[in-house]
Amino acid sequence: MKKPILLFVFALFFNYANVFGQARSELNFGLVGANYEIPVHKDITIAPGVGTDLDFDWLNLGVKANYYFDNVFGISDDAWDVYGGANLGYAIFTGDNDNNDNDDDINLGLHVGGRWFWNDKWGVYLELAGGSTSGFSPGIGLTVKL
Repeated sequence: MKKPILLFVFALFFNYANVFGQARSELNFGLVGANYEIPVHKDITIAPGVGTDLDFDWLNLGVKANYYFDNVFGISDDAWDVYGGANLGYAIFTGDNDNNDNDDDINLGLHVGGRWFWNDKWGVYLELAGGSTSGFSPGIGLTVKL
């Protein structure tokens, strides 16, 4: 019963974020996940998404909050972004569970990353993340400005 409720809450949050988002939106997709970034302030975004770990043992459904340090670090070049933040979601264990050590649970984590755009629309990102349920999960992928 809690999985359908969580998916319903996730869908409501995604809809709410679309209504109140502003400026430029970005889609990030890579080796271990995808998310849709929605600006809520010039330095802050929220990003509903889905991800996994490198072993594909966990499926994480959640939302990330990013703070962009570009202004703090004096990065004036639009081609570079440096960010960090927190994520909250629900982690579903999909691996081999013979000893019942791993259960579905709330996943709370932190992440840090950077991004470089090679033109006005496309970029590449590298991110290091960790969560309370699914553990360490590095990510690399592409970003497209929508």
